[in-house]
Amino acid sequence: MSTLNHRGYFARVEFDPDDELFTGRVAGINDVIGFHAGDVDTLKSAFREAVDDYLATCEKLGRAPEKPYSGRVMFRVSPEVHARAALAAEMSGKSLNQWAEEALRAAAARTLERAG
Repeated sequence: MSTLNHRGYFARVEFDPDDELFTGRVAGINDVIGFHAGDVDTLKSAFREAVDDYLATCEKLGRAPEKPYSGRVMFRVSPEVHARAALAAEMSGKSLNQWAEEALRAAAARTLERAG
């Protein structure tokens, strides 16, 4: 998996070896923005064009485009994980939010490094 970034929007890209085609989709929003190309340079251009078209279409329709990642994350974990995370945060002298942000940042960095 690889990612692209344009104007604050990110896309996940995959390669289909059967069709010899790169396909991508903008991540982090509910609206579907997809693109494809047969080579990397065209793929990058198609991604930028897809994001720009999305923003122009939203403006034309008079609606705000979805913004990826508001900074607010809400998810459920088991009570055991919650307790251990809260304890780890307290032992580190941090709030659970601070501790979780650091843990998520580190995990995301490791994953994105591997994804290249």
